[in-house]
Amino acid sequence: MTELQQVDESLDEIDSGTEQYLSFILNGEEYGVEILRVQEIKGWEYVTPIPNTPDHLCGVLNLRGSIVPVVNLRCRFDMPLKKFTPTTVVIVLKIEGVTQRTVGIVVDAVSDAHNIMPSDIRVTPDFGSQVDTSFITGVVPIGNDMMMILDIDSLLSVEALG
Repeated sequence: MTELQQVDESLDEIDSGTEQYLSFILNGEEYGVEILRVQEIKGWEYVTPIPNTPDHLCGVLNLRGSIVPVVNLRCRFDMPLKKFTPTTVVIVLKIEGVTQRTVGIVVDAVSDAHNIMPSDIRVTPDFGSQVDTSFITGVVPIGNDMMMILDIDSLLSVEALG
């Protein structure tokens, strides 16, 4: 099979009603974001800290002339901090809101790209009023594990980051 046939075959899979998600690992769990929202994946590099910002805002990076805020998802999710490793990456995402913005998220590692049927996405369980799951649009089984699909517009809105 030629490379062009493989690309055509993979496009047929996408056209069959599946949606593509990029998955990443954070604290041993798998999370997913719509792949069309991913602008770039970069290895971890130093960012410029900004004074008087919340702990989850690492700072900003210069991405080809654009200043991009970078959020540490471990801090945002109140997870224990971990030293950055060679697998630590920044996923640069397009966020929709009043205006379109670009925001980077620091995660432990990128995992995979998954084609998911919307009917396979389960409703996020209700954990009561003490647990905020408003930024999780659903969960989907991936093998023996579950992937949490994130609503990045809600999670990374200007209001949520302030």
